Amino acid sequence: VYRLLDAEVCFHGPLPQAGEIIHYDIHIKHFFRQGDTWLFRFYFDGTVNGQPLITMRKGCAGFFSQAELDAGRGIVLTTLEKQPLAGKCAEDWRTPLPMRNESFSDAQVNALRQGDLAGCFGDDFAGLPLEKPMGLPGGKMTLVHRVLSLEPGAGRFGLGRITGEADIHEDDWFLTCHFVDDQVMPGTLMYECCLHTLRIYLLRMGWVGEQSEFVYEPLPGVTSKLKCRGQVLATTNKVQYEISIKEIGYNDDDQTPYVIADALMSADGKAIVQMGDMSLRLSGLNRARVEALWAHSATPPLRLKAETPSTLFDYASINAFAVGKPSEAFGERYRVFDEERIIARLPGPPFQFLDRIISIRDCEPWQLKAGALIEGQYDVPDDAWYFEADRQTHMPFSVLLEIALQPCGWLAAYLGSALTSEVDLSFRNLGGKARQLRRVDAGTGTLTIKVKMTNVSLSGGMIIQNYDFEVRDKDQVVYVGDTYFGFFSKAALADQVGIREAEVYEPAAEEQARAQAFLYPAQAPYPDAQMRMVDEIELFDAKGGPAGLGFIRGSARVNPNAWFFKAHFYQDPVWPGSLGLESFMQLLKVVAVERWGADENTQFECMALEQAHSWLYRGQIIPGDEKVSVQACISGIDDEQKILRADGFLSVDGRIIYQMTDFALKMLGS
Repeated sequence: VYRLLDAEVCFHGPLPQAGEIIHYDIHIKHFFRQGDTWLFRFYFDGTVNGQPLITMRKGCAGFFSQAELDAGRGIVLTTLEKQPLAGKCAEDWRTPLPMRNESFSDAQVNALRQGDLAGCFGDDFAGLPLEKPMGLPGGKMTLVHRVLSLEPGAGRFGLGRITGEADIHEDDWFLTCHFVDDQVMPGTLMYECCLHTLRIYLLRMGWVGEQSEFVYEPLPGVTSKLKCRGQVLATTNKVQYEISIKEIGYNDDDQTPYVIADALMSADGKAIVQMGDMSLRLSGLNRARVEALWAHSATPPLRLKAETPSTLFDYASINAFAVGKPSEAFGERYRVFDEERIIARLPGPPFQFLDRIISIRDCEPWQLKAGALIEGQYDVPDDAWYFEADRQTHMPFSVLLEIALQPCGWLAAYLGSALTSEVDLSFRNLGGKARQLRRVDAGTGTLTIKVKMTNVSLSGGMIIQNYDFEVRDKDQVVYVGDTYFGFFSKAALADQVGIREAEVYEPAAEEQARAQAFLYPAQAPYPDAQMRMVDEIELFDAKGGPAGLGFIRGSARVNPNAWFFKAHFYQDPVWPGSLGLESFMQLLKVVAVERWGADENTQFECMALEQAHSWLYRGQIIPGDEKVSVQACISGIDDEQKILRADGFLSVDGRIIYQMTDFALKMLGS
């Protein structure tokens, strides 16, 4: 059978009108074989009245046996494709009206097909001065039946995400006509399904108007990429469309609303079609019209406030899992861990940064499978101890990292990870990569954390779990990334040898001769004793290191009575990895102050915003250890913005166990 694999499509003008003729000039470039499979590459140009309408490049299609189709793995996202990126929007961008996490039923989505905006979105849309509002296509173009989730500020680009779903029936028209003896949903119609789902997001956002007023069209000059690696057949039950907005705003020339998004379509849970840079513009509408429509709306502002989500697991339950009886958190199956056995815990106060669980999706308790997704929340206290201890107005990096990671530990427990082994297991973070997009301060309020378990593997008595995470405040994404954890027996932890391939920098004699050594500063703007993770600076050379930009090494004695051993973890004391990373940031504060000067009111941005960074753990610090040493090699300096970037390692008693890459600090001034 024939299947399209790849295409890149670009529109060059308005969509054609009824009665116009489209001319296609199609070229097959060449045929080639992969094994026994014939494929070919092709391209085409489409014109209307002699004017360019559409061009397609890098087309690839082939002829496949049923066995080859059945063996397809679907869309497999690469590490690069999963990496969080900053979306593009104007600095003053804001949605026409406030948004919140929502879902819409079949009946609500059907209301949009009738132009009944309030019937779908509620009272916020009642009373708009519109006679016949633009809604969704219906009839044969009913391509999305419900919205599973609408999440402002979510997605890979932090600008919003929506997931739609449709039911598939064996007699659906697009199957019976395409093809007569090989029924499969057309790839072009899959693209249209995702466009409809995106339109729902834009309507809810407030981009509304009369049917006669505007049309949805592709954005001229934007090349959209289509990759097909699976099928929708008569045997398919449901399809899902996940759309992540990557650019949004108003065109500079005429203020026409537009959006660019990436989409991923799945059939019964298997990703099959990927679409990059899918675009829409609302031709005929403009910013002034949108803003005037909402400015004259009769909707009371009070109705625009987000609803308080329900709490599924409260603080008492989470605290019971951290320092109490696990059965009080998760029920009878965990009663064995109340007294007889030891279970991997969450950190306890004052290092517990998870207040409640508000959403659990795509999983069941005691079923350890990838795809599980939860949302938790942490209320940032105005007088949180770490603001005073760090002597900064912004949340320390280590605390933000814990806020992102602790829901991962909760989800691992909810799914019953500890019950997969007959021996007691410890839970350890192994590494991750992330970006911080916004600062958190005492006025931030509630942070919402979404974590998704993306992979689970069991081997040799160990469990490795991968997660994506996203932390957001009431307005936007704060911190995004991915991470992975392992469950290990005590014997496996005792046998850890550290980072084998580590290439630790050793200063030359010349560098050591000109280096400084001093006790770590105790006064502001440096942290106080509770938050200080470095006792002394053993070697600081402003011209040292592999790049000649600076090298610093500090150390701390391990105090078995330190407060964090008691908090992290109950029955399994270990120096928090996040505080090990904090020691690295504290070294960079010394370098920054030595270079640019400071006073007691100086503020630091730790981590510097928009800077991708990664960490690797291959060992632990326990109360019986003696000395922690941490070093930083400065890899980049921006004197204008006062930004330092550095790489480094942390070791305990000579064993290298942490690696930090592309960590960045920005000095903000007083």
